[in-house]
Amino acid sequence: MMFAKLYAVTLPVFFLIDMVWLGLIAKGFYGKYLGYIMKSSPNWQAAVAFYLLFIVGLVVFVVSPAVDRQQWQYALGMGALFGLITYATYDLTNLATVKDWPIIVTAVDMVWGTVLAASVSVVSYAIAARILL
Repeated sequence: MMFAKLYAVTLPVFFLIDMVWLGLIAKGFYGKYLGYIMKSSPNWQAAVAFYLLFIVGLVVFVVSPAVDRQQWQYALGMGALFGLITYATYDLTNLATVKDWPIIVTAVDMVWGTVLAASVSVVSYAIAARILL
């Protein structure tokens, strides 16, 4: 039951923060560096599947343990680590296997994944601590 509540808290936090990134910054950045391989429109099923699974990971491995420990610092630190590792998995794999994959995309994306997961985790923890504990 707690998982569902934490998921319900984390989901909108994630979308709000990531949509700011995608809407204001990333569109031009990714277009500049990856336009040669980008689709004209995203595969929304794949995008939604990623977001839903990523949030499961944040809740299970970061937000829930932070709530159990009652430590926002855990949410921040482990959120950053989770984001770094998950985004590095994607970006370093692409750097290793995709012809002409730009290293700048790998670096920026890994930083963004770290910031995104850390900020979502700590904000979700703060909300959960106020309304669920």
